[in-house]
Amino acid sequence: MAAPHSKTVVYAAAAGNLLVALTKFIAAWWTGSSAMLSEAIHSVVDTGNQALLLYGMRQAAKPPDASHPLGYGRELYFWSFIVALLLFTLGAGVAFYEGVQHILRPHPIENATVNYIVIALAFAFEGSSWLLALREFGKAKGDAGYIEAVIRSKDPPSFIVLFEDSAAMIGLALAALGTFASDYFGLPVLDGAASLGIALVLAVTALALARESKGLLIGEPAGPRLREAILSIARGIDGIVSANIAFTVHMAPDQVIAALSLEFKDDLETPEIEQAIATLERAIHESHPEVIAIFVKPQASVSQVTLPGRFPGRARRLATLSGDVSAKSPSGSTG
Repeated sequence: MAAPHSKTVVYAAAAGNLLVALTKFIAAWWTGSSAMLSEAIHSVVDTGNQALLLYGMRQAAKPPDASHPLGYGRELYFWSFIVALLLFTLGAGVAFYEGVQHILRPHPIENATVNYIVIALAFAFEGSSWLLALREFGKAKGDAGYIEAVIRSKDPPSFIVLFEDSAAMIGLALAALGTFASDYFGLPVLDGAASLGIALVLAVTALALARESKGLLIGEPAGPRLREAILSIARGIDGIVSANIAFTVHMAPDQVIAALSLEFKDDLETPEIEQAIATLERAIHESHPEVIAIFVKPQASVSQVTLPGRFPGRARRLATLSGDVSAKSPSGSTG
């Protein structure tokens, strides 16, 4: 599921975009501006996108069941990817179409003052949403730069809203510039050119969002801090000689699966190994509740594995155990 602050950002963006869309449609109808109509459609697409993100958050929060034993966390990543596709196909596509049509069949803007008033109102609505998204993302990114933080982020709504609002602000500036140039120079074709500029901004934004969402949907590892924290806990458990991360993967922003390769002390029996694993699971879950499942594979020491012609009793015992305790859930049940 997404972080609570992400929901706040999405709700604020949805409310702002709905108000902006209504005012832009009225202005486009009143003035006949192609750029303003493109911006109105852009705002409608953004509003729908926020609704899809909220739906993805709700789906991702569903508990695991028989058909999805690891939960529904990746629903959020799936719908985030769909949002990027809609921004490209509907937002950029329609803006491009409107721009081309206005260039081929230009007509002057009527009552350009109405456009300026609507653009000013839209800047106020979009600006409020943008500032909220920027502030929340700034808290989440820590000391990292914005680009680095987007690449590292596992919470798509936090940067999708920021990207969409940033594109909206640039689009409004282009719409204002197109309206002014078309009205001042008496060249209606410049209004269509502004629509093409808006389409380009939306296309670049959509491609960037699609790239990041695709990576999360396919599966990205947990950050180095979490991996090191898991290893530190594992190495501090009595009975564990060494620990290595086989892999970690995010199922959702707050849902991580970890697979560990552990070497146990030679003199441990099966019940003691199981107890060590149960202790490890509790310790990890208490310190990092986002780790929803832990898979453990016992491993032999390097000397035991490389000795030719020998299969020591401990290695034989661990080979047997790998089928019994190779997958453990936080509840302690064998997977």
